Amino acid sequence: MYNLEWEEEVENLKMAMNKPFLKWAGGKAKLVPFILHNLPTQSHNRLIEPFAGSAALSLASNFDAYLLNDKNADLIGLFQMLKQEKQLFIDYARSFFIAANNEETRFYELREQFNYSQELAERSALFIYLNRHAFNGLCRYNSKGLFNVPFGRYKVPYFPEVEMQGFIDKSDRIELMCDDFEAALALAGNDDIVYCDPPYVPLSDTASFTTYASGGFDLHDQSRLAEVAKQVSEESKGVLISNHDTKFTREIYKEARLEAIDVQRNIAAKGSSRKKVGELLAIYGE
Repeated sequence: MYNLEWEEEVENLKMAMNKPFLKWAGGKAKLVPFILHNLPTQSHNRLIEPFAGSAALSLASNFDAYLLNDKNADLIGLFQMLKQEKQLFIDYARSFFIAANNEETRFYELREQFNYSQELAERSALFIYLNRHAFNGLCRYNSKGLFNVPFGRYKVPYFPEVEMQGFIDKSDRIELMCDDFEAALALAGNDDIVYCDPPYVPLSDTASFTTYASGGFDLHDQSRLAEVAKQVSEESKGVLISNHDTKFTREIYKEARLEAIDVQRNIAAKGSSRKKVGELLAIYGE
């Protein structure tokens, strides 16, 4: 089991790194030092994230280039708007963060506006609004592809302008794509490091949360990722995957070097249910 003996290094890194501007289930902001410490190589040419999520690792690290992929079109569309429009988009997104919009009836009106919007700037700004006003910052869609997370009841939702500016500062080095993870992995070359943060294997039969984008991510997909990661690691500078520490994940990652750590999970509805769980890193290509 990993332990933080290198505390000074960790604290220095925390002070220097940019934080993600999105709240994200299973986000890796707190695990960045652990992940960076276990990358297959310390090369800093290009980092590929086939499951970008909040892009916590990319924002906290210092690579020459980044490739961020995710199947969630709203997420990639938001990144694209911020990359292209910069402060103009930040100012527009901030316009939704007013007291009148932090009210239940208004929240559901804006959620419906998001679900039926065809305009990228509006949809992207509302995505940030929902991320900070919806329950626990969850990103979840129903079978019709409609965002369905309920109102979060926060006293004063935080507008992440500083964190969005951190993304902008790095955006010239960021390439974006919206596709299956295999399409992103297929682009990995000799100078690339890959970090995969897929939807996690559930810890129990009732704990699955995979509907952050259409199609979900089942156990077959988990096994497919492990197989492709091993292949890609032979053509790149290595692949690192994070997941829950379970019997299943240890089996599918048995050909990788494994590192484990206990992590506080804060996505549960009740505070009493928020406890430490085992996190596993599978490292291919050393």
